[in-house]
Amino acid sequence: MAEIRFYHLTRKSLEEVLPVMLERTVVRDGRRAVVVAGSPERVEDLNAHLWTYDDRVFLPHGSKADGFPARQPVWLTDTDENPNAAQVLFLADGAASDNVDGFDLVCELFDGRNDEAVAAARVRWKAYKGSGHALTYWQQTERGGWEQKAEG
Repeated sequence: MAEIRFYHLTRKSLEEVLPVMLERTVVRDGRRAVVVAGSPERVEDLNAHLWTYDDRVFLPHGSKADGFPARQPVWLTDTDENPNAAQVLFLADGAASDNVDGFDLVCELFDGRNDEAVAAARVRWKAYKGSGHALTYWQQTERGGWEQKAEG
């Protein structure tokens, strides 16, 4: 069973949060990641953003447009896949995966300012809980960090 964490974005956007999470995954923890976004356009926007978000950080990553998925520590996609043998899955924009058991950790990132995204996250929480996954729910704090609010 995968550990599944829900991250409720209330103060910062995905573009602000995702690079930091990916840095921790790849640089600090030495793990590979797959990021599944909601559309091919969103994938390419995130791909470009990860090259430019901080001129002091190099975060190796790629997408279908770049090729060579097995060589990419971070793979960005809009498809439910794991071509770089990642241990960590990031789901954004309401993207879903039928293969969460193939990962050690799954991070569901959803926009807390979007009522539909919040409702969809609640549905996914219940489905994961019903499947016996270890769940935690994290909410952004006023200072930009994270506070665990629930466990399931």
